[in-house]
Amino acid sequence: MKSNQLYQTLDRERLAKAKQSFATRRVAMDDMVQLKAGDWEPAAGDLLLAQIESLGHHPRLELTTGRRASMFPGDEIIVCCGSRYAPDQFEAELQNGHWPTDLVAAGGIASNQLSRNRRTKAATKIVPLGAICNSEGTPLNVSDFALKKVEQRQPIKVILVVGTSMTAGKTASAAALVRGLSQQGIRVGAAKVTGTGAGRDPWLMIDSGAHSVLDFTDAGYPSTYKVATAELESIAHNLIDHLAHDGCEVAVLEVADGLLQPETAALLAAKSFRLRVFGTLFTAYDAMGAVSGIRWLQEKGYRMLGMGGRMTMAPLAIREAKIATGLPVYGLGQLSDGPTAEALVRSADVQHKAS
Repeated sequence: MKSNQLYQTLDRERLAKAKQSFATRRVAMDDMVQLKAGDWEPAAGDLLLAQIESLGHHPRLELTTGRRASMFPGDEIIVCCGSRYAPDQFEAELQNGHWPTDLVAAGGIASNQLSRNRRTKAATKIVPLGAICNSEGTPLNVSDFALKKVEQRQPIKVILVVGTSMTAGKTASAAALVRGLSQQGIRVGAAKVTGTGAGRDPWLMIDSGAHSVLDFTDAGYPSTYKVATAELESIAHNLIDHLAHDGCEVAVLEVADGLLQPETAALLAAKSFRLRVFGTLFTAYDAMGAVSGIRWLQEKGYRMLGMGGRMTMAPLAIREAKIATGLPVYGLGQLSDGPTAEALVRSADVQHKAS
């Protein structure tokens, strides 16, 4: 154990009182032994003990259990250093020479806010207290506790759900499809392969009946913003392979944000990822967004199964999209209907074999 002015022992009682965030859930408190208060350059994935200075956009922290705990100035929290790309909320990055002072995601991501949506409050401010370290004085990183890669690949049918942007209806559509397939007795897995660490989406997939649920945080990443394409491919393949080894017959995969988000675009353009996908469901706010997105994906070689998302609230938008693309449109009620969901997977299987 390191013992100098930079280190202090983390008292068990102090740790127990601290609110541990969802993004750090794979790290057991028993591994948190020391606090390094100086001489530390934060890296993506490093665990940070911080104190709440003032509340902003996020007044609650999502705990490892999924409960959203209210925070108060003076509270100590265990979070994860990382970046965030969210047009509806924050753009935030880790900056060399600066400890993170903003809580930019309820799942527990500490970063430095660069910009924010004008409808969003300023970020909750935190005071960094130091890096959480092991008994050797090495900062703990979520990548140290990631799922190991599966050595032998098993067959699984992958249905991809993507969209025009944040809140286009991707997660709701994916969960509805999970619900429909599970009601047919199909062992369906769910995975979110990009995004920012938060528990709401995984919990929804579990509640919808998924046999197994994973996301990029299980692969050791607090966020996939600024992550290299090769690493994104590795995350996707690892999560798909784990779902297959868990006995899932179908994997419903969500790629976060929209087609213009840099990491989303890079992953979808990667041939190794495209070849794993049986069929794709595209979500959008309106018909024009749906038409544009579908053409983009078809040019990349993706087999399109249909459309969904927020546009399904408008009958005229549904009509426009159908006429323009010739593809079916699925509302949440249709996707959660067992026979409809199973027919969609069969359609993907037929297209996959035909190609």
